[in-house]
Amino acid sequence: MHVQIVNFNLKNMTEAEYRAMANEVAPAFASVPGLLGKLWIADVGKNTYGGVYLWQDAAAMHAYLASDLAKGVAGNPNFANLTSRDFEVLGGPTISSGGFVVASLMETVRLAS
Repeated sequence: MHVQIVNFNLKNMTEAEYRAMANEVAPAFASVPGLLGKLWIADVGKNTYGGVYLWQDAAAMHAYLASDLAKGVAGNPNFANLTSRDFEVLGGPTISSGGFVVASLMETVRLAS
């Protein structure tokens, strides 16, 4: 499993406009191959928004990054200071400490492999 964390600041866009746009585009992420889930995150007080993407593997993340959907996110003129970091998930300790949700995700990844 692989995790990608994306952060950005809004520029020339209100929080309400961002939330409306996010609700509109969210369904497009449901069909991204290898994406197990996306958490939409916000720290309104610091004008920081983004997403935590849970990927089946790094290859799925790299395929997404080459897609028009990812290019639309990266090229959005209303997103300033965009950063994207990715991390390998350490399976052993994650399963040991993660409880039901993590165990379910890890099982989904195992079955899809």
